Amino acid sequence: MTVLKYLQAYPVALQDQVRQLIAAGRLEDYLSQRYPQKHDVQSDKALYTYALDLKQAFLRNAAAIDKVLFDNRLDLTHRALGLHTTISRVQGGKLKAKKEIRVASLFKEAPSEFLKMIVVHELAHFKESDHNKAFYKLCEHMLPGYHQVEFDLRVYLTWRDMQ
Repeated sequence: MTVLKYLQAYPVALQDQVRQLIAAGRLEDYLSQRYPQKHDVQSDKALYTYALDLKQAFLRNAAAIDKVLFDNRLDLTHRALGLHTTISRVQGGKLKAKKEIRVASLFKEAPSEFLKMIVVHELAHFKESDHNKAFYKLCEHMLPGYHQVEFDLRVYLTWRDMQ
């Protein structure tokens, strides 16, 4: 039986469906039919604009984003597809906090829905720090069908590992 490391938290029935697609050699077809379009966000500047647009549409009152970039040091072994950080510095006797979002570089080549899911996930952390019910409700608000896209992202990562 194939171990699906990205899907271990999902029910066995769903894992078995993915295993059947793998056995039939249809996993790539499944993904390309559901997510045929790649995005054109290829630079850090374009990613910053993309994230800022999403923030303006859904989180106007959240803290400003200071930096958004693709990070080739983020890898799946650390279970990080994206990171949100707050860096605090003392400047002239005042404490200043800078908000950053880093997205794993592998999403330069991923379908557009997967990039949006990662950015939405990291933006949601600006309002909700924990992965709780309110956090996922916010993610669902910003990206309807969030949970399905997250599952399919994990299927995509499984497919990438097989390549």
